[in-house]
Amino acid sequence: MQDEELISFKDMCARFDVTPRTLRYYEYIELLKPFKEGRARFYGPREVARMTLILRGRRYGFSLEEIRQWLLIYEQKGSKEQYQVWLDLADRQLNVMGEQIAELETARADLKALRETAAKELTDMK
Repeated sequence: MQDEELISFKDMCARFDVTPRTLRYYEYIELLKPFKEGRARFYGPREVARMTLILRGRRYGFSLEEIRQWLLIYEQKGSKEQYQVWLDLADRQLNVMGEQIAELETARADLKALRETAAKELTDMK
């Protein structure tokens, strides 16, 4: 692997705005497999792509185990079954997000009504 293709542990943390602990944990659970030279770790394009997918998955609310499955699909892409697994994961998470959005909208409406009641009471006190 050519040196210009590799980025250091510190640069990987900075590039993705993650803590060293997070990066080490992803390595520990085998989501990332950096190239090691002594105690130093270096990350190539494959690991950068995997980290992008890991963080995207976290943003979508997937568990680390679901992300592991997602990365396996990413590595083996192409088959109809793999796309179906991905679609099933995405559909399940979209349903979860829909439920969370509905709960947030209800909570927002409740808070807005409570705020309006408090504002009216404050105005009436004057």
